[in-house]
Amino acid sequence: MSATPVVAVLGTGIMGSGMARSILRAGLPVRVWNRTAAKAEPLAADGATVTATAEEAVRGADIVLTMLNDTASVEAAMSAARAELHTDQVWLQSTTVGPDGTAVLARRAEEWGPVLLDAPVSGTRSPAEQGRLTVFVSGPESARAGVEPVLDAIGQRTLWVGKEPGAASRLKLVANTWVVNLVNSIAEALNLAEGIGVDPRAFLDAVSGGPLDTPYLHAKSEAVLSGDLTADFALSTALKDVDLIQAAANSAGVRLDLIAASAARFTRAAEAGHGDEDLIATYYAGRPEATQPEATQ
Repeated sequence: MSATPVVAVLGTGIMGSGMARSILRAGLPVRVWNRTAAKAEPLAADGATVTATAEEAVRGADIVLTMLNDTASVEAAMSAARAELHTDQVWLQSTTVGPDGTAVLARRAEEWGPVLLDAPVSGTRSPAEQGRLTVFVSGPESARAGVEPVLDAIGQRTLWVGKEPGAASRLKLVANTWVVNLVNSIAEALNLAEGIGVDPRAFLDAVSGGPLDTPYLHAKSEAVLSGDLTADFALSTALKDVDLIQAAANSAGVRLDLIAASAARFTRAAEAGHGDEDLIATYYAGRPEATQPEATQ
């Protein structure tokens, strides 16, 4: 593989577009494809080659990076591109699909040829655009050197966690469990503050600088207080990830009460029309109007 590998990015939503721009800044040739072409077209101004099909995007690519919505969308995109897939390519699979989804895609990789690296990322819109994601990777060590230019471009840190695909996806679900429960804790604290007449900023000041403080608390609280819920991590995507977490926990015989409650909150907020907003829109699931019986039917 070349020291400046050609990279195909399939999926240019919130995360994929940011990752593609980070790879371009590193000086690597990038081809992009998205099912909704309008989401890929702005990347042309950054130097990417925008393609009409997934097959065209992966033609001659050294690395194929998939950042789509779920197992089915990844499988569909790679299936459409399979005529141009081959054994010299590395498939950097960054969509959060869980261990079961990774097993499905690993079987497809064996059928279609590319070496699969299970490579989900931790981070949201801003880290993706800044090349400051944390990347969890598992897969054959033989593929490691070839993908390092891409991993260095998209991430501030890469954790190699195993030699078989699936290990990275399991770690990603644990990390997302923390994020999901944390964001709902923030939302509920703000809900209670509002409900009992406490200034939310007084609460933020009370914990500021102490052991309970986190930058995430302030960032997500500010999003609510300013009313700017532009998605860094869409609530609908978080709900999909919660389903993956619950499935993994059920398979392991683990009971996750907080995740079950988080799923209910996310569902309520999504049904109220907040699915495309940032996941802190779970705040709206705790407002008085959302707790009325007719709002939860």
